[in-house]
Amino acid sequence: MSKQFGKVGVLYGGKSAEREVSLMSGKGVQQALISAGVDAHLFDTGERSLAELAAEGFDRVFIALHGRYGEDGTIQGALELLGIPYTGSGPMASALAMDKTMTKRIWLQHGLPTPDFEVLDADTELRLVPDRLSLPLIIKPPHEGSTVGITKVVGYSDMKEAYAAAARFDAEVLAEQFITGRELTVAVLGSGKSARALPVIEIAAPGGNYDYEHKYFSDDTQYFCPATLPPEVAEEVARIAVKAYQTLGCEGWGRADFILDRDNRPWLLEMNTSPGMTGHSLVPMAAKAVGISYADLCVAILSEASCKVHSPARNA
Repeated sequence: MSKQFGKVGVLYGGKSAEREVSLMSGKGVQQALISAGVDAHLFDTGERSLAELAAEGFDRVFIALHGRYGEDGTIQGALELLGIPYTGSGPMASALAMDKTMTKRIWLQHGLPTPDFEVLDADTELRLVPDRLSLPLIIKPPHEGSTVGITKVVGYSDMKEAYAAAARFDAEVLAEQFITGRELTVAVLGSGKSARALPVIEIAAPGGNYDYEHKYFSDDTQYFCPATLPPEVAEEVARIAVKAYQTLGCEGWGRADFILDRDNRPWLLEMNTSPGMTGHSLVPMAAKAVGISYADLCVAILSEASCKVHSPARNA
């Protein structure tokens, strides 16, 4: 196994608001790869330079970074320039999926269901937004993950504070129609036509509040895998997840998040192209439900590492 992959770097840490989670993900992935006989080494992109990354001589890398500079196409572009094969989606798909506004525009273009939305900036008349989207609504920064900077707005007076909380992270802020329902997530593995969904997971957080604490550190959140759904609903959610993944051009692995409304209609919220790999994470949970261990999942993802930008002239 070690010879098959050569020297492997596990990129973790980074500089985003999700650094703490990435440190946990990276350590878990490295330990799993070592247990499978892979020569895996941790590399913190938040503390070490690209020059050091190039000097390490990695044959391929596993990206266990979350958020900005790790999941948004920037590190993927750098790895393309360095010629180091890497896990997950390429620069374009990573950048699109990290931008929730662009993601929603593409999904709507392909007829995929996603809640109505509006882009807010410093000139937006905030008190008019609830009239257009209705209350309650969600305000969030479009380039952050892990529920960072998200507020549920239940009254007109909440708008200013909610906008300010999200604007700390992004100049433009996303206001999104709030869909009441069950929170679901679907992991997707593979690329192109071979992409396949793992079992649907339902997330039941205390009071419906699946925030940063309940995502990564609390044991109070309940997970049901596979989710208790009518077979036809589970199949439709999985189908939409795969199509949502494919329309963005995602590769390797990812995770689509949904709300299932009271009429059992699924609504896409976002796509994660470098999901968490911690003890509380959802992709390993879905993999386990179909008999794939955490270590085997890490090896499977690593086995698809590649550079995605190819020039026909260069290959001629």
